[in-house]
Amino acid sequence: MEDFVFLFRQPEMDRSKLSQTEMQAILNKWDNWFGGIAAQGKIKNMGLRLVSPGKVLKPGGIITEGPFVEIRERLNGFIMVKADSLEEAVTLAHGCPALEFNGSVEIRPVSMGEQLKGTLLSS
Repeated sequence: MEDFVFLFRQPEMDRSKLSQTEMQAILNKWDNWFGGIAAQGKIKNMGLRLVSPGKVLKPGGIITEGPFVEIRERLNGFIMVKADSLEEAVTLAHGCPALEFNGSVEIRPVSMGEQLKGTLLSS
């Protein structure tokens, strides 16, 4: 079993235009999707939800404000899952509520190579 991170990206959404009922419906979709993956024993870590605003530090000490218009969507959060392959991880990502709002899920294997482990542990 391998570990994968799902990075959720979505366009900025004006939540002030949503009713409490609409907002709750969106949260329920996320809960149901997470619950379906958890029911399969595939959640490794629920990660974090990232909030705006933020800043980006670029080479030369340049600091930009978020949301980050240069990428036209914002990193909304992440979770870590366990899967037998990248293909299975992609299958788990289907149904993600971010996709309903013109967002995306980036699926990446997570690995800490032996060389990096040794460097971090010897510090």
